[in-house]
Amino acid sequence: MRVDMKKTVPRIGEHLVVAIDGPAGVGKTTVAGAVADKLSIYHIDTGAMYRALALKAIDEGIDCLREDSLDEIIEDVVIEYIPQRGGYKVLVDSVDVTDRLRTPEVTRASSDIAVHRSVREFMVSLQRGIGERYDITMEGRDIGTVVFPNAQVKIFLTASSIERTRRRMIQDNISYNPTEFLRVMNEIEARDLNDSQRIFAPLRPASDAKIIDTTCLTASEVVGIVIEEVRRNWDTF
Repeated sequence: MRVDMKKTVPRIGEHLVVAIDGPAGVGKTTVAGAVADKLSIYHIDTGAMYRALALKAIDEGIDCLREDSLDEIIEDVVIEYIPQRGGYKVLVDSVDVTDRLRTPEVTRASSDIAVHRSVREFMVSLQRGIGERYDITMEGRDIGTVVFPNAQVKIFLTASSIERTRRRMIQDNISYNPTEFLRVMNEIEARDLNDSQRIFAPLRPASDAKIIDTTCLTASEVVGIVIEEVRRNWDTF
């Protein structure tokens, strides 16, 4: 599947898109979900879509580093992201896989598949389709730069590696010990390297994004900053 990014950029106008980008562990999911709740709009976790495709590859024994093998899956797979108030469901070929998406194996595989151009083009097409139907917060790594470069609000979150590791362990229910902490930190830093150095859609803030360092901020404080940015750029709210 090939998508011409420049020719298919959606026209933003009828629906609000709050693009929230950043590396792993900066609080994208927490912030995007809370902002969506406060504005009574939908929260779209694009990472769940990549995880769904990674899970499909794992279940079929496909090497996630081989783009040609993944292309075969993309041709036939049906991934449905169903936004709901306060959450979402993800179906792969009509099967609900939501509860299987946050295992360490799927996390690693989703990082592997995300470097492939054909995978990202496939995902961008799905993500734009959602944004054209709903008012949303959408979190990811290339939302403000590739998926919705015309989004009304663009946010880029950052945080220290130590703080990001602490948050990821809490999010994934990993009990603390020094060995596990180092393992998770190494995985996060490896993902950062993959994301920032990939040729297609590398992780970087959009030139017009508001950059927020969340290291010493509470989730509520970050949400407040984002809400203020929304109200400054979108009169409806």
